[in-house]
Amino acid sequence: MNNFIKFLLLIIFSFTIGSCGSEEKKEKKKKIQITNTKKKTIKKEKSQNEETVFDLANKGIGPIKSLNFPTEIDKSIADKGAAVFKAKCTACHKIGKKFIGPAPNGIFQRRSPEWVMNMILNPEEMVQKDPVARALLIKFNGSPMANQNLTEEEARSVVEYFRTLAP
Repeated sequence: MNNFIKFLLLIIFSFTIGSCGSEEKKEKKKKIQITNTKKKTIKKEKSQNEETVFDLANKGIGPIKSLNFPTEIDKSIADKGAAVFKAKCTACHKIGKKFIGPAPNGIFQRRSPEWVMNMILNPEEMVQKDPVARALLIKFNGSPMANQNLTEEEARSVVEYFRTLAP
């Protein structure tokens, strides 16, 4: 019996030492492949274990079919959006870093404005039917975006606020 305990402790010790060994973490440079097609820009970003598709023509599933930004950012709308974002979104989204959900910085380099609005307004259906939203659900450990029941006006103000964030 005593030898069995020693053997078991030896195995546990071996696994502990093996998993705690110092490894140099090497971050592989992301390879970006850009494909342009008619009315569609798709970027594929590959890293070691994942592939993310950036389809800027995807408008998502929901009430927003078209959204064109004016050239100038409307500061009063963006300020309202910052307040809504702070009150309803910061539990899961952090400026400048991945958290429970993705960072909003540079979102319009990865998603169309319509897609972002539809994700804010219709997250349940987006996760069910939109392939990009499904992929994000997997990428972010199965944490679905909560429906905050924002109005279109509130969602639009949040999107305007996102325009003010540096990528």
